Amino acid sequence: MADRQQTDPAPQWWSRPEGTAGDGRGEGVPAPRPETGGEDHVQDAAPGVSDLTPDAPAADPDVSTSAPGVSDPTPSAPAAVPAVRYDPWGAEPLQVVDRGRTPRGIRLWQVVAISLGTALLAGSVGGYLGVLAERRSSTRLELPQAAAADRGRAPESVAGIAATALPGVVTLHVRGTKGSGTGTGFVLDQQGHILTNSHVVADSQEITVTFSTGESVTAQLVGRDSGYDLAVVKVGGVRGLQPLSLGNSENVKVGDPVVAIGAPFDLSNTVTAGIISATGRPVTAGGDKGDGSDISYVDALQTDAPINPGNSGGPLLDAKAHVVGINSAIRGADKEDATRQGGSIGLGFAIPVNQGKRVAEELIRTGRATHPVIGVTLDMDYSGDGARVGDKGEDGKPSVVADGPGARAGIRAGDVITKVDGQRVRGGDELIIKIRAHRPGDPLDLTVLRGGRESTLKVVLGSANGS
Repeated sequence: MADRQQTDPAPQWWSRPEGTAGDGRGEGVPAPRPETGGEDHVQDAAPGVSDLTPDAPAADPDVSTSAPGVSDPTPSAPAAVPAVRYDPWGAEPLQVVDRGRTPRGIRLWQVVAISLGTALLAGSVGGYLGVLAERRSSTRLELPQAAAADRGRAPESVAGIAATALPGVVTLHVRGTKGSGTGTGFVLDQQGHILTNSHVVADSQEITVTFSTGESVTAQLVGRDSGYDLAVVKVGGVRGLQPLSLGNSENVKVGDPVVAIGAPFDLSNTVTAGIISATGRPVTAGGDKGDGSDISYVDALQTDAPINPGNSGGPLLDAKAHVVGINSAIRGADKEDATRQGGSIGLGFAIPVNQGKRVAEELIRTGRATHPVIGVTLDMDYSGDGARVGDKGEDGKPSVVADGPGARAGIRAGDVITKVDGQRVRGGDELIIKIRAHRPGDPLDLTVLRGGRESTLKVVLGSANGS
């Protein structure tokens, strides 16, 4: 509501009706002198106005018009002026003198101020009345709207999958010596074990887990393995935990619909959807230490479900709300973009749940995970097709471990491994990924190129402790 503006009362416009006595400066004409017996009455005329009697001479203001010897009872009247109507918009407004009062100037700004004040007051009142009218009319306005419907969703729909899985998904806030970060995890069992990525909790000093209900508790690290990029943390004293059901990544096919849940950029409980774009995609990530000890090798599920920094460790779910993968990495326009953790471009990668299940079980039992190995040292600088066995191992040792799985299978230094179980291998990283997709003790068929000839060797995978 606009503030009221208090103004002085409008000045009173003074005027005299025509025919009343005046002082020569107001409006009107002078009244005739009162007649006395035997006197000839002469009427004063205003300058510039002709006398009613054409032949009468102009009156002399210094000569008395009364009879000789008789004093005039009234003082000499000033010359009469014609009646003038006041024009407030004139260039020079009149100044009127009232009897016994100080002259007051009538100025244009006063008129404008009064007019503006009146207009503002009228506008404020009108606006207030308009708002009242609009509110009254709005209470009667009803826009068309759909009626309330059943809020339930089909279990296989994205909304149904999200409703089933969200209570078992958590957001991790981690504080370490190098700063703080955010990741995702999901509940494995009623004992409070939670699976996430190793890089989420690496170098952690304090881990806080927040559930979808908003409840936050402190978690303890159980174990982690950088080679698989998996870790397990545990919370205590939390009731009503809802573990997610684990699926089987061997059943996943390209084109299957999937749902990802996580906390991208700390936006917890974010749900995105897509499909499986590829399976068995060799992916390496990490390597920040420079010595290769923190590089993860993943035979990954590729998805176009949007995954961003903060989604790491979250579940990738199938149409039955079963976990088929653990979201772990994204690919930007180039490797540098992935290192900088840029936004999603539809190239996300998840660790197959079969691999995640085995590693999680080992971490919960012993705090460490084992890696399947063939007992050879690879030449990582080899640029040809396949993975070449090096001539020398670390510290000058043989590249093929004596009595190791590879030696027992007949692998020699300089051999080039081109296939694993019939799947082509293009480099040393890819061979490691294919081997780590299996368990220690699993048998494999290796296709080896030696002296220009290919042969197939059977190897039973050995075991080594991870990092």
